[in-house]
Amino acid sequence: MPSFALKVTRLGFAALGRPFPRAAASLAFRLFCLTPSRRPKGDKARSMAKEGRERLSAAQKMPLTVGTSTVMAYRFNGDGKPGRPRYLVVHGWGSSAAYIAALPTGLAETGAEVVVLDFPGHGLSSGRSLNMRQAVEAIVAAEKRFGHFDAAVGHSFGGASMMLAAGGVMKEVGAISPSKLVVIGAPSHIHWLFDDFSRMVGLPPRVKARLIRRAEDVAGASLDDFDTVASAARLGTPLLVVHAEEDKEVDAGHARRFEGLASARMEWANGLGHRRIVSDRGVIEAIAAFLTEDRRPMRETSVDDNSGSDAAA
Repeated sequence: MPSFALKVTRLGFAALGRPFPRAAASLAFRLFCLTPSRRPKGDKARSMAKEGRERLSAAQKMPLTVGTSTVMAYRFNGDGKPGRPRYLVVHGWGSSAAYIAALPTGLAETGAEVVVLDFPGHGLSSGRSLNMRQAVEAIVAAEKRFGHFDAAVGHSFGGASMMLAAGGVMKEVGAISPSKLVVIGAPSHIHWLFDDFSRMVGLPPRVKARLIRRAEDVAGASLDDFDTVASAARLGTPLLVVHAEEDKEVDAGHARRFEGLASARMEWANGLGHRRIVSDRGVIEAIAAFLTEDRRPMRETSVDDNSGSDAAA
């Protein structure tokens, strides 16, 4: 049953949308970009956040200025030792570096220098909103600050943002140029987000159309360009796509769109859903193997595997 707040929101858009579609679309965009509370919900989330902060304590905290935002970066193995590969890791919507800390720390165990970000509105970064352009700007700023990344790894929203950054979709922002890419439980196009959001808050068609135009104006690109499969095909960069077939937040169809792409390798981590997948030891080992050109297959995962947590996206 819809919450009282959602019912009020729907009534508001219904009343405002017809006479004032531009104002309604502006309000809808602000709501669309509003980031969720950073306070962990429930004991499991609090436990995972605490564990993640402990893992991040081994990293250097290095804040970056990105536009009007302060973006927190954490660097592992940042001693400048010659020969270390350098990896970038980015989290999903409503998550943070702390929630996915098992992934960068696991990759750091291979001897790589690993940089993980808190996107604007998340973790220790400033702000209460995030859009795709801001995410891409943060990713590009990280490469300018730390240098060329040998690989970039992204979960969920972060995976999509990373692919757009690699593909140079937002020409005004710039691009990154990793030699390998990994997406985990990530969407491969974005139209469905606007469809779901518009349906949830009850946007009239004219307001939805203006919302999309607003998002495209901010990004400097069409939603049709936010197609990570097209970016991957154009780049030809080796790509590992990790997804769970039962993922309830990002349908497995997003991953299946990469099937048949010569540069892409598929790994199904069934039983891990959308959240536990990013912290599962078997998944992390498979990613590390891919990044070091070890082609060993991922171990089979069952729904009874309790490694990781469902605490964050």
